[in-house]
Amino acid sequence: MTARLADIAAQAGVSEATVSRVLNGKPGVAPATRESVLAALDVLGYERPTRLRRRSAGLVGLITPELDNPIFPALAQVIGQALTRQGYTPVLATQTPGGSTEDELTEMLVDRGVSGIIFVSGLHADTSADMDRYEQLRGQGVPFVLVDGYSPKVQAPFISPDDRAAMQLAVTHLVSLGHTEIGLALGPQRFVPVQRKIEGFVAAMRDQLGLSPDDVGQRLVQHSLYTLEGGQAAATALMDRNCTAVVCASDMMALGAIRAARQRGLQVPDDISVVGFDDSPLIAFTDPPLTTVRKPVPAMGQAAVRTLLEEIGGTPAPQSEFVFMPELVVRGSTASAPRGSESS
Repeated sequence: MTARLADIAAQAGVSEATVSRVLNGKPGVAPATRESVLAALDVLGYERPTRLRRRSAGLVGLITPELDNPIFPALAQVIGQALTRQGYTPVLATQTPGGSTEDELTEMLVDRGVSGIIFVSGLHADTSADMDRYEQLRGQGVPFVLVDGYSPKVQAPFISPDDRAAMQLAVTHLVSLGHTEIGLALGPQRFVPVQRKIEGFVAAMRDQLGLSPDDVGQRLVQHSLYTLEGGQAAATALMDRNCTAVVCASDMMALGAIRAARQRGLQVPDDISVVGFDDSPLIAFTDPPLTTVRKPVPAMGQAAVRTLLEEIGGTPAPQSEFVFMPELVVRGSTASAPRGSESS
């Protein structure tokens, strides 16, 4: 045993104590060092311990944006549970401002020997990003699935909510309450879900209120950031244009819109109605409880795992987009349009 430890340590360029820690599954060893020891086992012809072999074969990476928006932890939980049920170990890698980039997180996961990666709201959703990174990943033989965002340039399965239908649901609800001046608050133009929401919103405003696409696009669509402060800024701009209702592209933005209304001394929903998007955890308990379009998170998360495991198993579904229908959840943040607003 001592001779074997010495051989492995020499091959890996580490101490015998480190080799022992790796073989016994002890903490305190850097991932790169651990991989060096396992590689040394392979080079010297020793069999990896069964426990290490099974674990390294069953890792699946999950890369998400920052976890400030509660919809991302909710999706991560669904995906993590579905992976665990199938015998895989999820490795959550989160992007944070000033922290690791998506490319760095991807490299780290590949170095760990993950069986596959699920990307949530990543660079694949950004029309200005270089999509070659995904083709390089495919060239390395790493299966992956992309959630929230679509690019025709990437040969991979995509999992998306129907963003256009979401806006149709929101506009139909508000029009039924008598609103005619409805604004849309969303994130930067370059993101695919943003572009699709605009398409759905413009079409619904045309079909139901007879408004021209140009008028809607110039007057009733406001870009900002996907944050509470972003929603507050966008809603303020839309209220300046006499909107009596604001549809927001996330629940966090919707909370910002409610804050903006209150700063003006307006009541939600008596003076202005607000609709969110996601149905994030705890959003039913805000004041007022938020009317929102529910993203089908359980179905999307389970589909992402199922599709990835098919890719890992060698039965891929290349360049396909699975689209899931959202649903409107009516709560307390929407009500009839203020009297007199219909004719304004």
